Parts: sequence; C-alpha cells; structure tokens
Amino acid sequence: MTSPSPLPPAALAPEAALLSRILTRLDEDKAEDIVTIDLRGKSAMADHMVVASGRSSRQVSALTEKLMEMIKAEFGRAPRVEGKNAGDWVLLDAGDVIVHIFRPEVREFYQLEKMWAPEQDAARPKPGHA
Repeated sequence: MTSPSPLPPAALAPEAALLSRILTRLDEDKAEDIVTIDLRGKSAMADHMVVASGRSSRQVSALTEKLMEMIKAEFGRAPRVEGKNAGDWVLLDAGDVIVHIFRPEVREFYQLEKMWAPEQDAARPKPGHA
C-alpha cells in the first residue's frame, strides 16, 4: 500500500507557510540572529513571533520593505507596519506572525526574546535552513 503524496505546507497550515516564507526571506536578505518564538497558548495576538536584526537603519528598513512586498504578493495580505521610517525597531504584523526587526543595540536594550521565551524555548533556525 502506498501512502498519498504529502500536501504542500500551505494546504496543511497557512500560518506555517507564512512563517517559513518570512524566515526564508529574512535569511536571503541577510538578516542576523533570527529567532522564532512560539506564542501559541501564550498570547492571543499571534501564533509566532520572529525577532531579527539588521546591521543599520537602512538594512532594517530594506528588510521590512522586502517582507511587506513578499507577504502581499504571495499571501494576498498587506501587513501592518510601525517604525519603518525610523529604522531602529520595526514591528510588522502579518496576522499569525509578528516580526520585530531591530538594529543590534536597540534589540539588546529591549531584549524581547527574554520577555517572551526562556532561552531554551527560542528556536533558532539551523544554518542553511530557514
């Protein structure tokens, strides 16, 4: 007996497909120290939080712009964005996934990962696999 072909991730769980594409886009665009935090059961605002760093305000803004374009093109939704013009800390709300992109020193100051997940709960993607 052969098992049926697996369904594409988007058919199984749209939020998993969205999270995967966000992580891939951040990795492709050279975001640094990408961390994923599972919010299921912790918050009603989203299922996942992604925290990443850009080396400069310019890169933070560019990472945000690329994510916005990808989410709109591939998922048909326009994410809400705050902080893009300043480029120190951008919050991108894509519904099931909330993305925070920081300059490193701003990220260090706010330490969102420590607030939302103990170190062992924060999942870092394996190199080469977002």
